[in-house]
Amino acid sequence: MTNSTNFGAAAGDYATHRAGFPDSLFERLAALGIGATGEWVADVGAGTGTLGRGFARGGCRVTAIDPDARMLAQGRRLNADAGVSIDERVGSAEVLPFDNGALDIVAAGQCWHWFDPPAAAREFARVARPGGRVLIAHFDWLPLPGNVVEATEALIIAHNPAWRMGGGNGVHVESLPHLTAAGFGPFEMFAYDLDVPYTPEAWRGRIRASAGVGASLSAEGVRAFDAAHEGLLAERFPDPILAVPHRVFALVGTRR
Repeated sequence: MTNSTNFGAAAGDYATHRAGFPDSLFERLAALGIGATGEWVADVGAGTGTLGRGFARGGCRVTAIDPDARMLAQGRRLNADAGVSIDERVGSAEVLPFDNGALDIVAAGQCWHWFDPPAAAREFARVARPGGRVLIAHFDWLPLPGNVVEATEALIIAHNPAWRMGGGNGVHVESLPHLTAAGFGPFEMFAYDLDVPYTPEAWRGRIRASAGVGASLSAEGVRAFDAAHEGLLAERFPDPILAVPHRVFALVGTRR
């Protein structure tokens, strides 16, 4: 994994404030025959485990893989709260701790952009059984003209000019050529939109847990950003509940 961003430093906010993948994603995946009871799923780059937890609730056997033990520890607490059991291993997408062809599903949620794409694709193909599936999933906020996301992203850039992850549209096909070359196909993809309700305090926590703030700024820098963010929300977005638009995206392929 090529990620030099320190998400572990923001693990608490990450676990508390980042909205998990919605149940509707797993319902749509189930309609494609993905996530049946008893299937073995690797949640690669698991973070606090929101993708793997959804599969575990559906009866899958899940192994969470992440390079940061602090993120896995937060996931362990959330798994206990959800009443599911998930195996956890510290590791990377480029060197997965599984035998050849061991897995029914190899999944990566909100994290492909942190991987070494060719190496990760080869490993995903190595550990997936013939006929097994790969899933690349995202759940992204949407910056629209005049909305709270656009204003928040502008504030992140003001405090962290090196941040280059804003302005997205929630559609992610970057993995497709690498997964195709590694032996996956054919592919299917879908996307749909929904609003996620946040209180202003929870939205501040969500942004503290982002790559551009809590995972890359100093502690002092995070405090300065958060104070400015509090002021921005109070002035421009004072509603007690913020309806933050998001897009769910999934790319599914089959191991040849």
